[in-house]
Amino acid sequence: MKDRVILTTAQKALRINLDGDIYGTFAEIGAGQETAREFFRAGAASGTIAKAMSAYDKDFSDDIYGIERDGRYVTESRLRKMLKHEYNLVERRLDRAKHPTKLFFSYANTVATINFSKTFKGHGWMGIRFQTAPERDSNDIFLHFRLHENEAKHQQETVGRLGTNLIWGAYNLYENPKEFLQSLYDNIDSSAIEIDLINFEGPDFEHVDNRLMSLQLIKNGYTEAVIFGPEGKNLLPAELLYKKNILAMRGSFRPVTRVNMDMIKRGYSMFVKDRKVDQMKTVVLWEITLSNLLSDGELDEQDFLDRAEILCSLGQTVLISNYKEYFKLVDYFGRFSKKRQGLIMGVNNLNELFDDKYYRNLQGGILEAFGRIFSKDIRILVYPFLDEKTGKLLRREDAKVHPRFRPIIEYLNFHKRILDIEEYDETIMNIFSREILRKIKCGEEGWEQCVPAYVDRVIKEKRLFDCLVEEDKN
Repeated sequence: MKDRVILTTAQKALRINLDGDIYGTFAEIGAGQETAREFFRAGAASGTIAKAMSAYDKDFSDDIYGIERDGRYVTESRLRKMLKHEYNLVERRLDRAKHPTKLFFSYANTVATINFSKTFKGHGWMGIRFQTAPERDSNDIFLHFRLHENEAKHQQETVGRLGTNLIWGAYNLYENPKEFLQSLYDNIDSSAIEIDLINFEGPDFEHVDNRLMSLQLIKNGYTEAVIFGPEGKNLLPAELLYKKNILAMRGSFRPVTRVNMDMIKRGYSMFVKDRKVDQMKTVVLWEITLSNLLSDGELDEQDFLDRAEILCSLGQTVLISNYKEYFKLVDYFGRFSKKRQGLIMGVNNLNELFDDKYYRNLQGGILEAFGRIFSKDIRILVYPFLDEKTGKLLRREDAKVHPRFRPIIEYLNFHKRILDIEEYDETIMNIFSREILRKIKCGEEGWEQCVPAYVDRVIKEKRLFDCLVEEDKN
């Protein structure tokens, strides 16, 4: 792919303004009319802007867009209502007979910038509903962002640039979503803003898998973690995890095995019995790290989608993160909830937790990392692991811990911060995902009994993991 020419914000706005067919409205709440301002300043805005408004007062906003049941205004629900309302007005007020070639759009954002005491940095939702042909149904692109700059003025300017990039990309790069994503940071410092959710919807995006777009956010360095649900829809971490008990299990899930299902089932059962855990407010996450998705340094997108397809078919919520070290994952959860958290891991993962090579970049080494982990209200639940060489079933006391770290694990064991999962299925201990994957790829028999019910059918029907079925071998 040729290097993309990056236009300035003013150049993008002017080119949109000079396009005689792009025409629509701007509605912005919270940070001022920052995106509309970019288009007015560029000149020739009358050719693009049918209306620009800011329903800053809550009563005005409620009267126009309706009342939010949760009383919040910087939400996906509010953004969707804004886009729908404003786009309907465009279609109702602009006679198509008078504007036969116009490509209608409505752009909206709802933003909360940094507060006066600087204890809250701010965040926002932004989106556009737009046409790519006069008689074609509209598309939606909407995203959530977190603001990191320390001055409201700078945050407002960043919102204006991001909004301009969104509108420009919607009309010029909609056929290449990956390039569109890259363009969102044009003329914006990467440290100024974090985009942690994006969704593409509509007839021009039927080929787009939003889970893959989430993965691109991490790959591009726009955020460190994304979450998607069983339907494959990207979810906002802050809304899903806010004030929740969080139980997570890290793995490759390549593919999901009966062992994985037993781990999550037994771990969950143990976790929700804790008096500090509210079962009705517990979120269970299957976590895959970005490093786990890299093959020879490259991102294998099909392999990722294969894993995602199975996890979604099982009704699971998936977290993709760039947190190779557990202390970073725990810090991430701590951004959203102070409630009790749990990590499910095998003894082999517990070995990694006590491997000091992961903490050499920390001034305080493993002690600093463990301070960051166990200063939180967290329990590590350890599932037994079968040693293939010795045939011994390993428990938490069998973890390979350097003698100088042994007092740490003894202290954590004593205070019940690391616990064995006592109940487990002894009959499945000899199932290993790498062996199952080999059999799937080679078309060998017998792997079907090692994966959860229904998963074997999904793998065969969709030919996941390069699965060989009977007709392939004939």
